[in-house]
Amino acid sequence: MDTPYRILLYSMLLLLPSATFADGPPDKKQDISPLVSKIEGVFERPEYRHARWGVLAVDAATGKTVYAHNPDQLFAPASVTKLYSCAAALVALGADHRFETPVYRRGAITKGRLDGDLILVASGDLTMGGRTDKANKMAFANDDHIYSSPGKKTTAVTPTNPLAGLEDLARQVQGAGIKRISGDVLIDTRLFEQANGSGSGPGLLTPIVVNDNVVDVIVRPGDKVGESATFALRPATDFLQIDVQVKTASNKDQPQIHVRRVGPQRFTVRGVIPIGSAPQVRICMVDDPAGFARALFIDLLRKQGVEVAASALKAPTAELPEKGSYEKLQRVALHRSLPLSEALKVTLKVSHNLYASTLPLLVAVKHDKRTLREGMRQQGRILSDLGVDVKGISLESGAGGGDGDKVSPLATVQLLQGLRKRPDWASFDAALPILGVDGTLSEAVEKDSPARGKVRGKTGTYTDINLLLGRAHLRAKSLAGVMTTAKGKTLVFTIFVNDVPLPPGGSGTREGKAIGQLCEILYQHAP
Repeated sequence: MDTPYRILLYSMLLLLPSATFADGPPDKKQDISPLVSKIEGVFERPEYRHARWGVLAVDAATGKTVYAHNPDQLFAPASVTKLYSCAAALVALGADHRFETPVYRRGAITKGRLDGDLILVASGDLTMGGRTDKANKMAFANDDHIYSSPGKKTTAVTPTNPLAGLEDLARQVQGAGIKRISGDVLIDTRLFEQANGSGSGPGLLTPIVVNDNVVDVIVRPGDKVGESATFALRPATDFLQIDVQVKTASNKDQPQIHVRRVGPQRFTVRGVIPIGSAPQVRICMVDDPAGFARALFIDLLRKQGVEVAASALKAPTAELPEKGSYEKLQRVALHRSLPLSEALKVTLKVSHNLYASTLPLLVAVKHDKRTLREGMRQQGRILSDLGVDVKGISLESGAGGGDGDKVSPLATVQLLQGLRKRPDWASFDAALPILGVDGTLSEAVEKDSPARGKVRGKTGTYTDINLLLGRAHLRAKSLAGVMTTAKGKTLVFTIFVNDVPLPPGGSGTREGKAIGQLCEILYQHAP
């Protein structure tokens, strides 16, 4: 159209009666459902103008898409990664798999004296009985001790015996007629190659795990402001040296208790705890899990009346037997774990990085491999068999937080849909945190939320530091799982948000609430 004609047409439009535009321009959302408008209303909040959202919700029965936003794009999943590693372990090992930790003697027993060595062979048991409660289940705290930090108020230990498995083995050794060990006590950790995990908390991956390979420092305030706080170590051991100096502060103060490593197995604990406050838990992470387990085992043997000549504080001098030669030795004790389903429950409920990071190694062992890389390759094959498009995602860890961890909402829904077809889905489903009830979802919605108790899913949070502003940057917040809607339908869903600049003091709690709100919207408005 030539320019003069454009000017003429525009002039004619200006002369039209204003009533022609009385209703204003068409509303682009007037035909959009309440579900879509409410969800996208969350995306359009000012705090998310720099962020990227990915959401997919499908009808579990039909596979029909209920809502989708960037379903094929790759996102940093944070701890939603644990769904993938737990799924692979479930398939490879089975929900009822139990880890068996044996103890062998090398040498003859003469009048109660073992003329030789005692050898505990680590099996990859993630808890060694240390979380077993009176109901013979694995206990967990919603804010587990592995997530303790200087200003944290709520981390807690479970009301269980962290040394239950080692105590069981020590009793059996004594019951086998051994009253004195003239040789050494050894821990065989050759099941798989030691590796490093991802995420916060203890990160050294070994086949021996006792109390999550940490010593808890449980600090209680004194009776008066200015007094020294009291403390207890759990488990009590001389293997670690821990210097605790914490003062009782005013009840107007916040707890600030810092743990610092000052040398191998040496820590200082400093800070303040408000008067009248609940006990505060901090952790000292062990950098020699085998030595830690050995020292504890020697102490427990002695408590059972078994004399041990070897020192718990000195490295063993005896050599381990050749791998595969244990059938030639006499087994004197055996500890059997609770089913794997219980360990997966703790892993998913509290987002346990150490356990999740170890799972690919256990998958490797199941396939006669020994390295993390080999375990991840086996995991990829299992995920593909479950229906996940593994060519469209990338994973480098079992726990999440790796720079190479990238998945899509679609792949995560594929994973959950594949799991739902398996006969052991009920075990996996029961391991997921419940919205507003337990685990990492316990405070994601208010107590009166209509979706409370109707959503089960794995959360994820991954923050790093924006040094320009001296505050946290939320790289990823996520949730993936299943829900029962107000209309009684089952949805499989994934929600990711990446790259959110946080306000001063922000930690991602706000985004957790936003994802909780999205769950409420899906619950109430999904067709």
